[in-house]
Amino acid sequence: MTSSNFALQLNSFSGNLKSFAMSLTKDTSDSEDLVQDTMLRAIMNRDKFENGTNLKAWTMTIMRNIFINNYRKKIRRNTIVDTTDNNYFINSGDRTVVNGGENVLLMQEIQIALKSINSDHSVPFMMYFEGFKYEEIADILELPLGTVKSRIFLARKELKKLLKASRN
Repeated sequence: MTSSNFALQLNSFSGNLKSFAMSLTKDTSDSEDLVQDTMLRAIMNRDKFENGTNLKAWTMTIMRNIFINNYRKKIRRNTIVDTTDNNYFINSGDRTVVNGGENVLLMQEIQIALKSINSDHSVPFMMYFEGFKYEEIADILELPLGTVKSRIFLARKELKKLLKASRN
């Protein structure tokens, strides 16, 4: 294939390349840059194109590979690696101690809110929270399965409302 014939065929489906680039980048200027890079790379590597194969698919593959490589470069550029020593920490050890105070306070709020919920709803909810399956709860409490599911749902809804109110 001659270089002029190659360029004509390449230009014939430039619209397809533009729409494919737009679907990849979701940005007009980035898609134009991607199309331009693809066309340039296709022309530079024209000797690697085998006659009788699909030129459109070949250029789309080039475009996809350029996009993936650029994306990976961008991700690597945004990754920050901290290689500094931790010498600035006074008396720091290898292990840190997690402060569980916030979790304790949150659990206390949840327990207070659970006490204010109707026991018809809180008992199935607590059983479910403790790991029982819906069917097991229904058998133990001798209730229909739908009733158990409904009560657990209503308990969750009421619990959310009470916890939201306590935060405000």
